Amino acid sequence: MNRVLKTLTSTVVLECYVNRFARRALREIEEAYRRMLEEMLEYALEHNVSQSTLHKIFYRKYRDAYPWLPTRVIKGAYRDAVRRAKGFRRFKKIGKSYKDKPEIRKITLAYSDLQDWRLEGGVIKLRTHIGWVELHYRGYKQLYRYLYGGWKLGGELKLKINGRNVLAYIVFKRDFEIEYNPRNVVAVDVNENNVTLALFKDGVLGDVYRVETGLGRIVIAYSERRKSIMEGKPPWDKLVKRKLGKLREKRRKLDILGKTAWFIERLALENKAVVVVGDIDAKAKERMERDKSDRLRHRIHQWSVSTLVGLLECKPVHVVRVSERGTSSRDPFTRERIDGYSPLVIRIAVRGARRVKVLKVTLRVARVNGRVLERDVVGSIGIGFNYLNSDGSPMALGSTGACEVWVKLVIPHQSPTPLTEIQVFTNTIKYR
Repeated sequence: MNRVLKTLTSTVVLECYVNRFARRALREIEEAYRRMLEEMLEYALEHNVSQSTLHKIFYRKYRDAYPWLPTRVIKGAYRDAVRRAKGFRRFKKIGKSYKDKPEIRKITLAYSDLQDWRLEGGVIKLRTHIGWVELHYRGYKQLYRYLYGGWKLGGELKLKINGRNVLAYIVFKRDFEIEYNPRNVVAVDVNENNVTLALFKDGVLGDVYRVETGLGRIVIAYSERRKSIMEGKPPWDKLVKRKLGKLREKRRKLDILGKTAWFIERLALENKAVVVVGDIDAKAKERMERDKSDRLRHRIHQWSVSTLVGLLECKPVHVVRVSERGTSSRDPFTRERIDGYSPLVIRIAVRGARRVKVLKVTLRVARVNGRVLERDVVGSIGIGFNYLNSDGSPMALGSTGACEVWVKLVIPHQSPTPLTEIQVFTNTIKYR
């Protein structure tokens, strides 16, 4: 067994309410913060400097100009300036920014030390130039779960003024010692409408799971909905903005991806396995979007692989990224190239809480040497191959006979249930 120490960071968002004196103090701090940020951001863009350089140049100046301002707010301002300048140069380089300098729209105040704020007595106490002020928050189960679940305060507090209320972002940290068997693998293949998982135990292929997310259909549906709302009207129209604000696409997608990540986490912890995902970054998605139609480019851009990988990185599991090159275009047994896949639509009955729902599942299958291969399953098996063996070549056990590996369908809010009887593989696979 291997062990690795992993530090996880999680942020809890609290909606707080304050009295008029505290609100006025926060407004004054916000105005001073904006003026400092604008000057330091302009200097950072012009000279491409670091935080330490900004500290040497501007710290004493702002201490004399704003002696009432907490010291760590000034330090948070030049950290914010360097971060904004770096992001602007990156977007300018890849052609996603067309302005000469970034525009400062929203301000987030950062208190980076527990000396300037406390969490006690059911309130957040904050040090300001008029003294300690209290930010009252309503009961949050998530906050209590972190406070009494072994997590520690990270020391950083971020505040964002939202009208008459204040949004507080509290950071928690916790160290996990992850124990895993490097031969146990959960290979994850993220597709448009499903996430396919291949479970290896001691290098032997075991179960295959197919999580039906339906995210591709959600993206298309919301795209058509936005198009109908904006038809013949400018995007700044009040009615259009109000209707677009009521759409819950991001919330629905995050909910589905969160449940998928939880299922992968449970599967990895039960088997003490490594979670292996395809290495798909922003540059790879940009290459896929080239020379595509607007509709297809939008679907590729909304592909949720990076979001799911980010959620898995925040879980107490060991995550490894490998190349996806050739994972779904070659036979996992013979490494022969698969010419193409044919669509196959099946319908299965899923019993819910109140009624039986008919679920339509679209498969892409190919027959190679008498075996039926499904594209998404082949992709997940190939990702596992690339991790377990550097050249990706499998080895079938000669002493065992032919067997079948069944795909299990996973639906949100329900336990894994077997898919319709399709023979996917006819060999047991193992590595040396």
